[in-house]
Amino acid sequence: MLSTAWFCCTAAFAQQDLLTDLLSTAEQLAVENLDENLVKAVQSGDPEKLKQALAELQKQMRGDYLIDLAGVRDTAKFIIPLLEAHEETTAYANWLRTRLDYFDVAEEVRKATPAPKTEPGATPKPAPNPPPEKEREVWVRKLAERPWPEKSKAYVTKLKPIFEAQKVPGQLVWLAEVESSFDSDALSPAGAAGMFQLMPATAKRFGLSIWPFDQRYKPESSAKAASAYLQALHTHFKDWRLALAAYNAGEGTVQRLLQKHRATTFDQIAPYLPVETQMYVPKVEATLLRREGVKFSELHVPTDQG
Repeated sequence: MLSTAWFCCTAAFAQQDLLTDLLSTAEQLAVENLDENLVKAVQSGDPEKLKQALAELQKQMRGDYLIDLAGVRDTAKFIIPLLEAHEETTAYANWLRTRLDYFDVAEEVRKATPAPKTEPGATPKPAPNPPPEKEREVWVRKLAERPWPEKSKAYVTKLKPIFEAQKVPGQLVWLAEVESSFDSDALSPAGAAGMFQLMPATAKRFGLSIWPFDQRYKPESSAKAASAYLQALHTHFKDWRLALAAYNAGEGTVQRLLQKHRATTFDQIAPYLPVETQMYVPKVEATLLRREGVKFSELHVPTDQG
């Protein structure tokens, strides 16, 4: 009978072979496609450097111009197996994999957007962000044939009543597909965790414990806090698009933009929101349409019966 030590040794060699192959590929692609910091992270084999490279990638997702994300599409796709190669960074891979759609959509928009005209000798202008209605069309088309995430099958029916108990439409449980593909172990570089990607302060605000056991990783607890947060945001903004924008970008960010631009709707402030939020809201909307056949305008807040 083969020993446990033999299996461990074999696994270690397999992981080293994987990292060697990834390093070779990184060196081949570095000049044309990959960020220099990522190449250095691969060469070092240091999980901490990988996390730093991932944090830089998330920073770009919080930038101003959607088309800029197309430029880091290769980096986003390449970094996932690197993260999976280390136990301490696997949860980050779960987070990033769910967001690959954003980079694909940015590339699609880039191809369809003509470059802005620039006067001779002038600094080139950035391509404008697409209007929200255009993004909604792209997301509906992209998700039209997508099957249920495998992990969702165990949770949708179970978590819907938790949302409804918080006076939130049960259909919004599909927020977990957009946030994590229903992966309760997902972790972002900024510290958002769990199926509904709650930040520590938000989790504590809605009654979850972070230590000694982090309840954000428990699906039922995470769903209860996420739905309570959504209920509070919808009560404040009176609109699901604005509530979801605040869930992703922070309520302070949304409120400041509404005031600055004297706006009342998501579409009016969408071009000024972080790129991820610009795409996040229409992606949630397209996901609800795909999974439940409903639009935001058709969502109804549950009421007490009897």
